[in-house]
Amino acid sequence: MAKKAIVGVLGASGYTGAELVRLLLRHPRAEIALLTAERRAGLELREVFPQFAPYAFPKLLAVDGIDWEKVGLDLAFCALPHGTTQTVIKKLWQTAPHTKIVDLSADFRLKDIHAYARWYGQPHQAPELQSEAVYGLTEHHRRDIRKARLVANPGCYPTAAQLPLIPLLKARAIETDEIVIDAKSGMTGAGRAAKESMLFSEVSEGFNAYGVGHHRHMAELDQEFSLAAGREVTVTFTPHLAPMNRGILATIYVRGRRGRNAQDLHGILRDAYAKEPFVHMLPFGETPQTRHVRGSNLTFIGVAADRVAGRAIIVSALDNLVKGASGQAVQNMNAMLGFPETTGIEQVGLFP
Repeated sequence: MAKKAIVGVLGASGYTGAELVRLLLRHPRAEIALLTAERRAGLELREVFPQFAPYAFPKLLAVDGIDWEKVGLDLAFCALPHGTTQTVIKKLWQTAPHTKIVDLSADFRLKDIHAYARWYGQPHQAPELQSEAVYGLTEHHRRDIRKARLVANPGCYPTAAQLPLIPLLKARAIETDEIVIDAKSGMTGAGRAAKESMLFSEVSEGFNAYGVGHHRHMAELDQEFSLAAGREVTVTFTPHLAPMNRGILATIYVRGRRGRNAQDLHGILRDAYAKEPFVHMLPFGETPQTRHVRGSNLTFIGVAADRVAGRAIIVSALDNLVKGASGQAVQNMNAMLGFPETTGIEQVGLFP
């Protein structure tokens, strides 16, 4: 049997941390050697997440005090709060510079550290590391990801929007000034920390927009769309909170360029993703549902014609905890360590 990679999950008591453990538990090429959780340090993982009771895991530890050289990780997943990962990675690499990192926070997604300070309200603590970070949308950056020591895993909303839009922007197939992204996320996208606004009685039987006109993911979207288009792109993006546990549904409105219609756009996307294992194009006119991809690393994309000539409606669906976070992180780990990209993340969606 091939030697297993020694991996750690920093921030294992959150939703994305637990999802990483779930996926890595059955990954044939990975062995979990370290789990951290600041408030739950000293506990067994089963005491935090009872679903892991039948399995043996290392006890949860606090990040401070870990001897990184001694633990000998090949790769660490950082599922830590924004602003925390920067200092943790700096300390880790002082003694274990060979350890590769997949960061699930926003700390290394923005190339412009001044933009990071503006959108996240604090200066970047590791600008010298930002320069080597690779943006981790695997389908579009895998060549750089394979050579990277630090990969910035994309946000869940940006993944749902970028997968359908980047091929169209690269092909100059849509008008860049008329992109509207209307996206909905399940409750787990807000994290596991206790918040009054996230109580069941506060969100059940309701539906609301938030971060209207100023959501942090706008900076990430503008950065990657501008890169794809070769010119500055600023999109209209509005997120919504839906009373469900998992899932993101992005409904995207675009206008074809130079006479391209909705079927043309569908053809561009179909060709772009024909060989991609985790992006599935539905037949023209069909649109996906979040329940069709729940628990999987898949993104389903559908394209339909608008009644207005030249306009198209694109709908993408993914699981925010898998392809929107932990599944994509494992996909990036596979690329970074030279494993087949689909290893450990080929699960079919759970239904019902």
